[in-house]
Amino acid sequence: MRDYNKNIVITASILAAITIAIGAFGAHGLKQLVDAEAIATFETGVRYQMYHCLALLVVGFAAPISSATKKWVFRLFLFGIIFFSGSIYLLALKEVLPFSVSFLGPITPIGGLLFIMGWLRLARGLYSLK
Repeated sequence: MRDYNKNIVITASILAAITIAIGAFGAHGLKQLVDAEAIATFETGVRYQMYHCLALLVVGFAAPISSATKKWVFRLFLFGIIFFSGSIYLLALKEVLPFSVSFLGPITPIGGLLFIMGWLRLARGLYSLK
């Protein structure tokens, strides 16, 4: 079990725990604050965050994947989570926040692009395996 990336696995585990907490807040705490459309938007952020936490766990434990591929996928997924899911959370809460978050609109697709780049980098790394 020494062929795994401990930092990626630990980070993914912590992010997954945070995702569960954020999801619980969305399921139970938002009903009185925002409308159903905002809750659905919030849930999209939670879902994509959890998908990428699980993917990071797999990448972290996958011994055949090179260290360079793991690092790039980790970085791209981590920033994808921050930009995509993070901006979605704030945009879903825009009606109850004391400040404007309209500037985040263009950030969400950048996060999505980072996710796509992470998956493509993973595919390249897997393709190059001997």
